[in-house]
Amino acid sequence: MSITMTQQSAPQYQADILGEGYEQATLNFPDDYEGKVTATLIRKKASQNTNKAVLYIHGFIDYFFQTEMAEQFNQHGFDFYALDLRKYGRSILPHQKYYNIREIAEYNAEITQALEIIGAEDHDSVLLCGHSTGGLTTTLYVAHHPNHPLIKALWVNSPFYDFNMNPIKRAVGVPSLSRLAQKFPNLQFPSELNKWYAASLHKDLKGEWDFNLDWKKSSYPKVRISFIRAIYEAQKEIHQGVRVDVPVFVMHSHQTKNPRKWGKDAQSSDVILGVKDIQKYAKKIQGDVTIREIPNGLHDLVLSEKTVRDNVYQQLFSWLETKGL
Repeated sequence: MSITMTQQSAPQYQADILGEGYEQATLNFPDDYEGKVTATLIRKKASQNTNKAVLYIHGFIDYFFQTEMAEQFNQHGFDFYALDLRKYGRSILPHQKYYNIREIAEYNAEITQALEIIGAEDHDSVLLCGHSTGGLTTTLYVAHHPNHPLIKALWVNSPFYDFNMNPIKRAVGVPSLSRLAQKFPNLQFPSELNKWYAASLHKDLKGEWDFNLDWKKSSYPKVRISFIRAIYEAQKEIHQGVRVDVPVFVMHSHQTKNPRKWGKDAQSSDVILGVKDIQKYAKKIQGDVTIREIPNGLHDLVLSEKTVRDNVYQQLFSWLETKGL
């Protein structure tokens, strides 16, 4: 079934920064606690007309730049769409603080509008995808929108289902910071993000990918506690076990490491999240759930070395075929 757009909300596409075939459109939303809010929808259409589409949601300190992933979907008969969420990447406005939200549900507005646009552009089958925080966001979105007319499956790449930290900090520190965030949302706290993650990716550091280091920063030493609260509240729902009415494919690396120096571990592990936490809470999702371990995967599996990401795509498209997608 197609969804009809209202005239005023039909997107106005223009050329995107990623080059030939990539287009972007600005989506507008009501003002929030910082003022004007926009998000950005990026698309790349397949060479043949298709009723199938993908909608990809990025993670924390991130934006959409993974062109190989988009082209893989195009080659497999999907039109590709991605969102730069509010206050990220293409969507950041001068008066906004990067990545600043109070609850994950703030992103529902842009996901809903993007899906309406995708439906209006002659698609009736959507694979919703999310990486890391995007994996948490999309899992809850699908759980909260049962029987959505477009969403036919969910693929999550290293979803942020729990904080990767000392168990005492996780049990005591995170809830305390979450309570404090209700009164002091802009207080900052050490992020503890591994310093080698961005270095393992960027071509000017130690990786092979080109991306904007203002939008996906090489280090992010402090995080607002409003973000910690938003994640904590969303994760509590995952931990209780959500029901999802479409097939779910959860992927993660085979190991988590926290390297202090550059080496093999930084190039073949998830250095951001705990893979055992991802497994544990993925198993609590009620529904048709497949969990797959990817040997030597990075936190963003599609940015791993070529043999690893070839495996990611082989497994993904095989799974989609078994689900009739």
